[in-house]
Amino acid sequence: MIINLSEAKTHLSELVQLAYQGEEIIIAKNNLPLVELVAYHPKSKVILGLFENHPERDALNDALAIDISDLWEDSEILS
Repeated sequence: MIINLSEAKTHLSELVQLAYQGEEIIIAKNNLPLVELVAYHPKSKVILGLFENHPERDALNDALAIDISDLWEDSEILS
């Protein structure tokens, strides 16, 4: 389903419910697709077996975690 931004603002609650139920919702502006509304799924933490019983396991795993969105933080693509 493709819906324009102004209509999406009006029907946000219904669209959220549809997305939660698995419906594909794309929000467009001037008929140009901008974003896809999807249900949230928590990211699972990867725990390396090497650090399974290490007292600093959480700190080590946090240090190894990479948030790929940080790579585009200064990018002009998102402007």
